[in-house]
Amino acid sequence: MTWVGRRVLVTGAGGFIGSHLVEALVREGASVTAFLHYNARGDSGMLRYVDLELRSRVQPYFGDLRDPLAVRQAMQGCHTVFHLAALIGIPYSYAHPYDVVQTNVVGTLNVLSSARELKTERVIHTSTSEVYGTARYAPIDEQHPLQGQSPYSASKIGADKLAESFHLAYGLPVSTVRPFNTYGPRQSARAVIPAVIAQMLTRDRIKLGALSPLRDFNYVGDTVAGFVAAAVSDRTIGEVVNVGSGREISIGDLVQLVRTLVGRAVTIETDEQRLRPAGSEVERLLADNRKAKDLMDWEPKVSLEQGLSATIEWIEGHLDLFQVERYAV
Repeated sequence: MTWVGRRVLVTGAGGFIGSHLVEALVREGASVTAFLHYNARGDSGMLRYVDLELRSRVQPYFGDLRDPLAVRQAMQGCHTVFHLAALIGIPYSYAHPYDVVQTNVVGTLNVLSSARELKTERVIHTSTSEVYGTARYAPIDEQHPLQGQSPYSASKIGADKLAESFHLAYGLPVSTVRPFNTYGPRQSARAVIPAVIAQMLTRDRIKLGALSPLRDFNYVGDTVAGFVAAAVSDRTIGEVVNVGSGREISIGDLVQLVRTLVGRAVTIETDEQRLRPAGSEVERLLADNRKAKDLMDWEPKVSLEQGLSATIEWIEGHLDLFQVERYAV
């Protein structure tokens, strides 16, 4: 399948992964509309860091995912919809579960309903490894039980099940991509890797939450390749597919690896506000990515060491974006 001339909508286009996906699709020749959350500044989020020539070929659409009319209008005439928009902050979901459900569940319903009405040819819905909760077995395959250990993960379980129901009930051609912990350039300090790097570049003492949890970190370029691969494979329709590296590392060992790459000695302090409630902490995530290899010939290409080096370089050049003294939720 060629992307040249194909009309594509990306929701959450101003976000971390979304901006990289828009960039990749434009490079492939797609005609991309970027659905962006309306703000009076006309701020396009992380899209502003995409090369100007590529960015000039993107059509911005400002609206609110919770508005079904706005969603439907943005989707008019689009062949493929990549639905990435969501409120993703787990600490934020503790404080504002209603907002998270409205955006993540109702917003997804609006996308699916519009796709059904408009007969959209493909919908790629974004899940998250957080829906698995703490691994009951590892590596985690797509049959692993779903556990709502935070309001955020519960909202994403609801959104995933809506996507499943629209395929089974209406035959909607929807594929669910389930990324594990994606990292890379343009990610905010809300996530652990940029939080560690930004602090380590600027401070002698860094504040973190729990160091024991194990995570599967996947470089953003590999995650984006997974989204694109899912969209071109008919075998993913009606399926959920993990996109993860298949390698796990504890947060504590991750900090040591970043310290080696940065080349600075730092002291680690536990920051109580960064700790999740005991029953909500996800202790282990490790992807079984064999289904992705089978259905869409995808596998990760970038090692953790390579990806961290690229991320460190980007953050070093954009330290003004990171308020290291403040805990970003």
